Amino acid sequence: MSASTLTCKTLTCQVIAVEDLNPDVFGVTLEGRPEAMQHAPGQYLELKLDDSTWVPFSIASAERGDGIIELHIQHWPERDNSARLRELLQVANQLTVRLPSGKCVLDAESERPLLLIAAGTGFSQMKAIVEAALRRQPARPISLWWANREHRDLYAEDLACEWAQQHANVAFQAVTEFPLTEPLAAGERISHHQGRIDLVLESALEGELAGAALTPNDCDIYLSGSPGMVYACIDVLERKDISSERVFSDVFAYAPRPH
Repeated sequence: MSASTLTCKTLTCQVIAVEDLNPDVFGVTLEGRPEAMQHAPGQYLELKLDDSTWVPFSIASAERGDGIIELHIQHWPERDNSARLRELLQVANQLTVRLPSGKCVLDAESERPLLLIAAGTGFSQMKAIVEAALRRQPARPISLWWANREHRDLYAEDLACEWAQQHANVAFQAVTEFPLTEPLAAGERISHHQGRIDLVLESALEGELAGAALTPNDCDIYLSGSPGMVYACIDVLERKDISSERVFSDVFAYAPRPH
């Protein structure tokens, strides 16, 4: 399934679950008509708050054909839209959504290793890509780098560690600005690095991090996070003369750099 073959539709979904993933992130499970909920791994939907307000969220689950999709939503109490959305989700049985959107999708025709770099709830987009890759191309190498401020922000740490423990082709690199409060799960393909993601990435490219040396020229690279985070990582990659042809991010569409 390619993103270009899917037409964006507006539809009503049932809210079937809302759960806290950590104190600041909650997961939402939606269900709609299976044919209308189809999406490519890496795409996003827009959720209607009112007649003039649509809020985008990456779809955190690969297409399963059952009309069920997951979202990971960061809760910012001080932001009006966030508070309104949380309130809406707590009382609404149905939501209006538009989907699918976005061209930053998994290229299932490629056999290149995947280098996935996410910050915060940018993990949700990578989750869909990892799930789809493991299902369609179970031997394709995947290196997942997930950056957060502190340990508790790794809200799906158990899942990321499980991928690395169960699949010999998957490595999980957790990056936090502050020290871990306890060790990550054991596994030879599970590592932690302390620092800012672009600086950690640069050290890995220099081969200065044990077990984390990168050869991204061979990879398809996907980035998901704030424009500042994505472009800081792009700067690191460009200094290493890495081809931009195989680098993908939604940020390029909604926050392009001025030429």
